[in-house]
Amino acid sequence: MRTMMPKTLALLAGGALLASASAHAERADWPENFTVGTASQGGTFFVYGSGWANFIADELGVSGGGEVTGGPTQNLALVHSGDMAFGLTTMGPASDAVNGKSPLAPGMVMDNVCALFPMYETPFSIAALSSSGIESISDIPDGARIGFGPAASTSDTYFPAMLETLGVNFDRRNGGWSDLGGQLQDGLLDVIAFAAGIPIPAVSQLEVQTDVNIIEFNEDELATVLDAFPVAEFTIPASTYSTLEEDARAVSMWNFAIAGCDLPEDFIYEVTKVTMENNDRMRSIHRSAETSIPENIVHNSVLPFHPGAARWYEENGYEISEDLIN
Repeated sequence: MRTMMPKTLALLAGGALLASASAHAERADWPENFTVGTASQGGTFFVYGSGWANFIADELGVSGGGEVTGGPTQNLALVHSGDMAFGLTTMGPASDAVNGKSPLAPGMVMDNVCALFPMYETPFSIAALSSSGIESISDIPDGARIGFGPAASTSDTYFPAMLETLGVNFDRRNGGWSDLGGQLQDGLLDVIAFAAGIPIPAVSQLEVQTDVNIIEFNEDELATVLDAFPVAEFTIPASTYSTLEEDARAVSMWNFAIAGCDLPEDFIYEVTKVTMENNDRMRSIHRSAETSIPENIVHNSVLPFHPGAARWYEENGYEISEDLIN
């Protein structure tokens, strides 16, 4: 066996030390740990965010985890202030935050919040009992009792405004989805307006017990809402509910992961790279992550992308307008 000369060994050792020092220098400004703002336990945000935090921590060797919060609106404030590195939010609250209209801090423009990657859509859908005779939005009578979900939720924040824009006058009610489903069945509500993942358990349960109408947006209503709110067109597949005989038009609001704009570019580049290049792993965290793919960055026109995230997208052939990069 050939013996390596001391000079060769010294050169190799020196090279290894230089490489190690270089790698260490590149990570010198990385955070030692990070937290992801999610929402209440048991919801999709909590499962998705906590799983993603653990994934990033494992892949990049940085300690991190998810934390229970009040949801999208609070996550924006926590990331803006630097109390959390990352968060999950919905485009509606994001639009309010960057325009100084956050209910948590009226007048404060939250300009230290940058987009990372698309998560999934939250559809807005409407249901009524078939016995009510309500088959369209225009059929909803003046003063109808409409359940909009938990107070201050995404549904309760945006769905009432959408229906008002469409000329619907209503009596606003709040509560958990299961409770509201029971009230609809008992005749205490006329309509339920949901912003939640489909199939909605409360609607599926109602279908077992009674006849339900899933009410879609007509083309004019759809165009009006798309123009006035930060939502995207969405189709509820006919297979979602036994009631549906064909696909139904609806709208949805995209959810995006966010980061503090002042986080190091190289760190965010690596976070984005790991997330976007491992969709199989993301789907194992939560099945909704099947839409957590780079093609869906087009659904953000509200928040600037972090420069580190934008660099990965551009290197991989995804165009982002210059005015949408922080």
